[in-house]
Amino acid sequence: MKYDSVLVIGAGAFGTSIASVLAKNFKKVVLKVRSQDVYDSIKEGENKVYLPGLPIAKNLIPALSWEEADQLLDGKIDLIVSGLPTAGIAHFFKDNFDRFENYFKKGIPLVSLSKGIDPETLELSDDLFFEYFPFFKDNFVFLSGPSFAKEIMEEQITIVTLAGRSRQTLTAVAKMLETPYFKTMGSYDIKGVLLGGALKNVLAIAGGIIEGLGFNYNTRAAMITRGISEMLRFGVVYNARSETFYGLSGMGDLILTTTGDLSRNKTFGLELAKGRTAEEIINGQRTVVEGYKTTKAAYLISQKYEISARIFNGLYTVLYEKKDPRDVIGQVMNAPMRFEIGD
Repeated sequence: MKYDSVLVIGAGAFGTSIASVLAKNFKKVVLKVRSQDVYDSIKEGENKVYLPGLPIAKNLIPALSWEEADQLLDGKIDLIVSGLPTAGIAHFFKDNFDRFENYFKKGIPLVSLSKGIDPETLELSDDLFFEYFPFFKDNFVFLSGPSFAKEIMEEQITIVTLAGRSRQTLTAVAKMLETPYFKTMGSYDIKGVLLGGALKNVLAIAGGIIEGLGFNYNTRAAMITRGISEMLRFGVVYNARSETFYGLSGMGDLILTTTGDLSRNKTFGLELAKGRTAEEIINGQRTVVEGYKTTKAAYLISQKYEISARIFNGLYTVLYEKKDPRDVIGQVMNAPMRFEIGD
């Protein structure tokens, strides 16, 4: 093993899968969990709640309390991973501010796995972290790209983007994450990478609805390509680089989540197409559907900055105004003709 210990916050499907990657390079991976059932199942060698049937490494150890985590880590931390959903970042790091400030003072980097936009503040995860830790921005990197947790656990070849401000931090963290089946590619375009990861979840919900209503490949292809065009318009507002949206964290992740059957956001869309309400679906599961809240955030951003985003705003009316998705699709198709380039 190349490194000593890593602290992973959150034991959802994706947090557990990245912890399993790190278990290849670290002597000890400590997963800070909050649920007794998740804790007990990981102790037994499997995260039965989020990734049933997939064994995890013996050096991946859960901790329910900070006292337990500190005892396991024994002051030796080379890396922190935040697997929290976007909505949970501010509350968690406010409550644990002193602890993490001390970590960052020691130069320990943090990888964020969050893919969303806060619907209240319209902030991305970098904004949320940097508000609390403005003097440690170079400690943070942000991971996004086409990566289903289940396939990572199965050691399918996966390539994602790692964005950050510091080349030194990006290089160091990339080495910690690298395995024969998992690789990261660096980027300085934090906003572009985070926007791609967040907005593709909205389009994945739209893709699920389209498929659930019986539309096929032609419709899906049109939605994906027009969706990318709308994503680029959001990118302009955040000064993101357009080429980022055509990379792994943009087009790559979008294709995966709108076509793959393992996408939580696409599955959410499929259930909506059956006539279920968003609240009913969300209340009936433990997994977080980031695209639901991000749809509201995208709508508010489009209104604030006058962004033309028919697909994003159309989905907002389905989720939050209870419009019939077939009617929304009809409205999009009946809109006046536009030029594809430069319009």
